[in-house]
Amino acid sequence: MRIVTYLSPAGTDRVGVVEGDTVFGLAPGATVLDLLDRDELTAAGRAALASPHETCRLDEVTVSAPLQPRSVRDCSAFLQHLRNCTGDPNAELDPRHSQFPVFYFSNPAAVIGPHAEVPVAPGSTMFDFELEVCALIGRPGHNIAPEDAEAHIAGYSVLVDWSARDLQLRERPLGLGPTKGKDTATTIGPALVTPDVLEPFRSKKGFALAMTAEVNGEPVTDGSWDAIDWTFADLIAYTSRGTTLRTGDVIGSGTVPRGCLYEHHKLGSARFRKWLAPGDQVRLAVDQLGEITQTLRAADPIHPLGSGY
Repeated sequence: MRIVTYLSPAGTDRVGVVEGDTVFGLAPGATVLDLLDRDELTAAGRAALASPHETCRLDEVTVSAPLQPRSVRDCSAFLQHLRNCTGDPNAELDPRHSQFPVFYFSNPAAVIGPHAEVPVAPGSTMFDFELEVCALIGRPGHNIAPEDAEAHIAGYSVLVDWSARDLQLRERPLGLGPTKGKDTATTIGPALVTPDVLEPFRSKKGFALAMTAEVNGEPVTDGSWDAIDWTFADLIAYTSRGTTLRTGDVIGSGTVPRGCLYEHHKLGSARFRKWLAPGDQVRLAVDQLGEITQTLRAADPIHPLGSGY
């Protein structure tokens, strides 16, 4: 199933199941997170397909993020992305990248829907996107073994990690990981796609599904999910090691190779034109998961600190 959260013509946010160009809506009230907490999402989706509370054309409704996650952990599961970011596609990485998948905590309050405007980070002139996929945790677990991990996945979605590269580079020497450089916006959507939909495309450590990006109609990325170096089973096992993943937590894959402007900038690629600016339109798509199209808007104003920064 492809499950969405959308603004109904009746004026309320609802959960629905998409088939073709039609949304089969549930009754108002319950959210995707509510249904996951009650272990009722699949049953509710089937009930909506059999006897919908309403039906709408997909192009007549506004789709938002499938849910507001409880947490977002973003991993570095595509190691070629890290090599490309050095400016040398054959660079040797720290061997620890082959021992465990590093990750950082992103900001769940910054999650936006697949067609919302994206604010440029205040003070940034090197604004960028990162094209990723993510898994949504549908069943909580503590210290999950890799062989059990996929049973905890409710579904997958497109994830876009909007990144202020200049702020990120300024923060990096402090050794605290990304903070304001990754704090402005994270897109999830358009749908939560259940694992059974993707199973026929399983390949290597991921799925044989194209991941593409365009900026103002110009191609930037032609990647594939199955170029991933860490399985989602490993990502879930590692992120749950010694702690609990909760229903509604999101695990990001990290960026598909050449899935951001920064890689093209460092590699001297002709596909790097400029950093993102207000008015730019970014289209990102993953086969079977869907596509998002978003427009950049001006940054919020900066209120100087006591230091003047």
